[in-house]
Amino acid sequence: MSTAADHQPSRPSPADPPAIIVPEDSDADMMEGSGDYYAADTESYATSLSSSVFNFNFVNGRRFHSYQEGRYKFPNDEREQGRLNTLHHIFKLLMGGKLFLAPIDTEKPLRVLDIGTGTGMWAIEVGDAFPRLQWIVGNDLSPIQPTTVPPNVCFEVDDVEVSWPPRKPFDFIHARYMGGSIGDWPGLFKQAYEQLAPGGWIEFQEFSHIPGYSQDNSVPADNSVGRLYDLIEEGCNLMGRPATIGDKLPLFAADAGFINIQHQVFPIPMGAWPKDPHMKEIGAMNMLALLDGLEAFSIILFTQVLGWRPEEVTVFLAKVRQDTMKKGVHLLSNFNVMYAQKPLDETPEETKAEDATAEGEREEGDKPE
Repeated sequence: MSTAADHQPSRPSPADPPAIIVPEDSDADMMEGSGDYYAADTESYATSLSSSVFNFNFVNGRRFHSYQEGRYKFPNDEREQGRLNTLHHIFKLLMGGKLFLAPIDTEKPLRVLDIGTGTGMWAIEVGDAFPRLQWIVGNDLSPIQPTTVPPNVCFEVDDVEVSWPPRKPFDFIHARYMGGSIGDWPGLFKQAYEQLAPGGWIEFQEFSHIPGYSQDNSVPADNSVGRLYDLIEEGCNLMGRPATIGDKLPLFAADAGFINIQHQVFPIPMGAWPKDPHMKEIGAMNMLALLDGLEAFSIILFTQVLGWRPEEVTVFLAKVRQDTMKKGVHLLSNFNVMYAQKPLDETPEETKAEDATAEGEREEGDKPE
């Protein structure tokens, strides 16, 4: 008979280092003054993207959620939704067009939960791509998802940091880009573990190495983009909601009891500087997402948390935009994908207690009189 010790999770192995990305200007243009990006460098990516992932009709204007107000310091308006959809497309490109890497059987009627679903893009595409999945539930603080969705998809307004409602266990729980919005990561993993069916999988996708880095020492010490990331991380830490936890995901999973932990790291370039066309497209989109999200990052975080005056934020963001356009700076961040499994034959807690009582009675009975 298996014992509880048979199911103790092993500590996860370190992920393989991210791949080296070769800059297009790695030879002649590496010297100072290699120029800025022009509109032609990014225009085609924005144009092609708008026809595929910006096809939603949401409310205009800068807007923030009202449910559990203050938990999330970033907008939920149309402009921010467009940025989130851009990131969704970037993440898919990084993973070779896949929506997830966990080895779930999409031919079975599985139950899926998407934590912090945002615009609902991931849940909708999963529902479309895998119609045999029984139910895909996306939850978020903001009710900004479209109403026309696949028949196996629904959305709910909920706060994942309070006790989850009791319901039938899920077979797959997915969460992505939640950095800066979660205060208790171990608690989130614990709740996911408790609401997952035995043998089910989780997958978390998060950034690390923000502030950014380079593989060729091309980022000057006074680069304003790096400074921006420093400040975002500082502000999120002051709120108790860390922004960069991607490299910690395997440890959170192991501590919660998960097994078969897998961890992959994908480097994301900032700008269209890579030589490889695939990475060039990703880098260009990432730059567009940054430039479009500068106000979203700063409007509340810098003024209410870091104590900046609005005019200081305006001047700083102008410098960030200027430094973002420098082609000779080969800035990278890391995107982490971690998936893990709940033990298939885990013994429920009440059964463990009964076994322990029975074992104690046997030991008592074995004592000599």
